[in-house]
Amino acid sequence: MTKSKKSAKNNSFFERFANAATKFTGSSIAFIIATLIVIVWAVTGPIFNYSETWQLVINTGTTIITFLMVFLIQKAQNKDGKAIQLKLNELIAAHEKASNRMVDIEDLTEKELDQLHKFYVTIATLAKKETDIHCSHSIDVAKELNELKLKTNKHFKNIDNELASPKSKSS
Repeated sequence: MTKSKKSAKNNSFFERFANAATKFTGSSIAFIIATLIVIVWAVTGPIFNYSETWQLVINTGTTIITFLMVFLIQKAQNKDGKAIQLKLNELIAAHEKASNRMVDIEDLTEKELDQLHKFYVTIATLAKKETDIHCSHSIDVAKELNELKLKTNKHFKNIDNELASPKSKSS
């Protein structure tokens, strides 16, 4: 067996376990088993005189299971999130009119994501005004339109040009 096959087999054991555990714990059978455990625990209360040990059994069991499930759920969400991001990246990369700037934006800061969100809210507002439902808006198209507006309309101010060549105040 080659080295890559061995490492794939070692890595896949945890993957297989995590996938099986996630699938099982999200099933109806798992819920029924958990419910039955709670019912059995509640029914045995009078037998154990509702002792501290009796209470400790359910508290400890649920705490341990909850603790482990947090990590299992997080792993499943990370994997699902990564798969969704890759699918979206593929769709963006495959569409010739889509902006490739959107690939891997999950690595941006919260402030940068908020800025993009505001941009897309503006695009959505513009799209509602379009008569052609097939009209495409993207960051690149918006940038080109903005540059065109800066060149052709005097009332639009280009901050970069103003900073590069400040006007004299003695006009």
